[in-house]
Order: sequence, then structure tokens, then C-alpha cells
Amino acid sequence: MRPKTAYHDGLGDLFAEHADTSPYNAWIDRPALLDLAGEVTGRRVLDVGCGAGHHAAGFLARGAEVVGVDGSAALLRHARARLGEGVELRLHDLEQPLDFLGDASFDDVVCALMIHHITHRSQLLSELLRVLRPGGRLLLSTTHPTADWLHFEGSYHSSEWVDLGLGGSGVSIHYQRATLEVLLRELLGAGFVLDKLVEPRPGPGLREIDRERYERLSTAPTLLALRLVKPGN
Repeated sequence: MRPKTAYHDGLGDLFAEHADTSPYNAWIDRPALLDLAGEVTGRRVLDVGCGAGHHAAGFLARGAEVVGVDGSAALLRHARARLGEGVELRLHDLEQPLDFLGDASFDDVVCALMIHHITHRSQLLSELLRVLRPGGRLLLSTTHPTADWLHFEGSYHSSEWVDLGLGGSGVSIHYQRATLEVLLRELLGAGFVLDKLVEPRPGPGLREIDRERYERLSTAPTLLALRLVKPGN
């Protein structure tokens, strides 16, 4: 059975195209996680929920060795086209343990805009802690709880599953809302130590493309990006 959390078939193709130029992906999320990562030359990086390979491409360009994992065959086809044959890509349901990866086998894990799609988050976070070396880092992004509250309204403390339209495509993505308190409780409860939390704004290049959207996204919350560390040396 294919995982429900992944973007399959036409949705995967549509999301791959959307992520190329979407301000949230191209001008906020990807720059934020690369900035949190800093120098990654020679580091072994797991991109969990790698999608169409956009983040992996950025880390490869900075000299990292990247392994990508995703539950969508459609998205992995796009990742393969973007990354070439030299990168290990694995089709795997992220609701299941990462039992094909060894303990303490990565320096960094990238988890970009996918944790809110996962039902068994405590299991996944436990697995990410396991595969990281002591002192290794989890670079994670997710929707901003305040942005979700403003968009969907109702209670800020809601944990409902919601559907968010994907641009003007007429299709939507499905994920679970969470407060900042819940997010941090899950991450710290899994054993990670918070190193840095940012509320990223779009890069100035967006202003040259779409000034109105740049100004709007610069004044309203959109995403959260966090750098967490596995204790140890």
C-alpha cells in the first residue's frame, strides 16, 4: 500500500513544478535551511522527505554527500533528473522505521516541510535521532503555527488535519496543525537539543520578481526553521 503522506502521481508532478518557483519553497524555506546548515563540505546528509531534490541539490552544491528518501515515486523521478545518477535515492514510506539506515551514519538530517504530514511523528523523530552521529544536526522546517491559525481560523491550539490549496492549481496538500508548544515538546521529547530557531523571511531577490508578494511575506509569518542537535561529541 502506498503511503498516504506522500505526493503521488499527478500531485507529485505538480508539487515538483510548484516547488521550483514558489516563494515559500524557493525564497524562504530553501535559503533558511541552507543558512542554518552553514559549511557542509564533506558532511554526510540525509534528506528525509527529499521530494523533487531541491534541497539535496543545494547541499550537493556546497560539497555534502546526500542520501535522499521519499515515499513518492513521482517525486523521486524528478529528484533523479535533478541530481543525476550519482546520488543515492530511496523509495520508502516515512510512516515506517528507517531500518535500512545504520545507527550514527549521518552528520546532518534535513527534514524540510514534511514533519507536519507525518502521523507517527514520535517514531520518525526517534529514527532521525538514531541515524545521526553524536553532535549531528537536524535541520527542520515546518509551517508557522500563527500562519496556520490566521489562514484556517478557529482555535490557535487546534491539532486538526487540514487541506491547503497548492497555489492556483485546484488541488491541495494535507497536513496536521500544531502549536509551537507542541512542536517543541515533540522535538525535545525525542532527545534533540534546540540550537537555533528562526522565522525566515523571503530573500531580497523575490522583490525584483514580485514586489507585492515580497512585501506581504516579509511582514506576515509563514514558516519556522530550526537547527537541533543530537547530544554527544
